[in-house]
Amino acid sequence: MNAALFWQQIGSNRLALFGALIAACLVLVALLAPALTPHTFDSQNLPLRLHAPSRAHWFGTDELGRDIFSRVAYGTRISMLVGVSVVFVSSSVGLFAGSLAGYYGGWLDEFLMRVVDVLLAFPGILLAIALVAFWGPGLEKLILALVAVGWVGYARLVRGQILKVKELDFVKAARSLGASDARIVLRHLLPNIIQPVLVQASIGMAGAILAEASLSFLGLGVPPPLPSWGAMLNDGRSHLFDAPHLIVFPGGATMLAVLAFNFLGDGLREMLNPRLRRQAALHR
Repeated sequence: MNAALFWQQIGSNRLALFGALIAACLVLVALLAPALTPHTFDSQNLPLRLHAPSRAHWFGTDELGRDIFSRVAYGTRISMLVGVSVVFVSSSVGLFAGSLAGYYGGWLDEFLMRVVDVLLAFPGILLAIALVAFWGPGLEKLILALVAVGWVGYARLVRGQILKVKELDFVKAARSLGASDARIVLRHLLPNIIQPVLVQASIGMAGAILAEASLSFLGLGVPPPLPSWGAMLNDGRSHLFDAPHLIVFPGGATMLAVLAFNFLGDGLREMLNPRLRRQAALHR
């Protein structure tokens, strides 16, 4: 699929277009946060604590007089960094493990899939909480904990795709011509299974952002004064009725980010699956 056709199909799917636009805006906010924010995220002004949204403070101020708009914008950096890092590392580990299990089979497949089954037996967020609680809070430890529970979904997906594709004629032809295992996997198998992985990665971004917000809400995310949407929600719990803007704006940012990447993932799944694309065309 060329780039022009890809964006044309994105534009024809309203939910995917919405997701792509919101995701692009979030990336821009994360990159341009210092230029977009009128205040630093950690500057305190106690006389202005809990002020409602105004021209000076667009999203109001928190209980320490810090500008909420600036903290939400800088919190976008944390969320995007965690999401991209977790998805990139998890998908890379999952591609490697799933390719080994699906291509070679035998005892290696059995061992890797049993490890996957053990990790899938635990609720992912609870296992991540246990790992972060054991290692201690911190951005790197948070990302590592989410990767430790996130790669298994990619590994199972890739294994299933490899098992299906490796029996096709073009793979058998490459093997009969003397192609090495690495060449077959890298040049013939992975390019033909990457589409569902991309869909999984897009939806995985939403999951990683939500997981980071959940862990930060519990005090297991990035340490203060670094802003995180989940930590801001936790700070605003005690002011839910007298200063609801403390909850509305970080909660709205989290909701938009999760919806955007879920919509984008659904749109990609429809575009990359010919059967779903035909069904969607019939309903339009």
